[in-house]
Amino acid sequence: MGTRTPLDPTGPLLVARDLHKTYGATPALDGASFSVHRGEVVAVMGPSGSGKSTLLHCLAGIVTPDAGSVVFAGRELSAMSDAERSALRRTEFGFVFQFGQLVPELTCVENVALPLRLGGVRRKAAERTALHWMERLEVDGVAAKRPGEVSGGQGQRVAVARALASSPKVIFADEPTGALDSLNGERVMELLTEAARSTGTAVVLVTHEARVAAYSDRDVTVRDGRATDLEYAR
Repeated sequence: MGTRTPLDPTGPLLVARDLHKTYGATPALDGASFSVHRGEVVAVMGPSGSGKSTLLHCLAGIVTPDAGSVVFAGRELSAMSDAERSALRRTEFGFVFQFGQLVPELTCVENVALPLRLGGVRRKAAERTALHWMERLEVDGVAAKRPGEVSGGQGQRVAVARALASSPKVIFADEPTGALDSLNGERVMELLTEAARSTGTAVVLVTHEARVAAYSDRDVTVRDGRATDLEYAR
């Protein structure tokens, strides 16, 4: 499952402090704090409804917390404009979701190249980079196929390649193996964590499965909207 990457001596790459978020009368986060260093894989665990996904969405700048702060590479996310946060998610953050969320009309290589194309990279250069990552993720053989023509395990590895293609600083993975059988799930986690560690990319992994969390460097438990992060507390 790989060796632990030493923590960056300059401090965490991404830090959340005392996050609160309420939907209607329901508190989703109630004072959650969190940190992740460069090259570190952190599993965010907890029961359904504990606030895991809300924490991930706040960390990624998708959701703005009601109170508290999220700081990425020294910049406060709430101080950024919507356009700046969108650019951040396109260039510095990568995403892997439970069902891949690939664009069905595009081929697999076009899906992997999409973040680069949106960032202004020319098609041939973007697809060269996409094929490099597809080869590393062992799915270059389905490059010309569309998502509906590949297996679930292949599709999720294509989604991981897409997340890595733009060389992000952080990958947010929300239940990335939840729709896969155990064998495919373990292969996806092996490839994701190996690729991330080799490039110094941090991974924030939301899961409720201990076998998936075993691929991480450490766990953060979320219960009733509160995150227990011993690394942050030090």
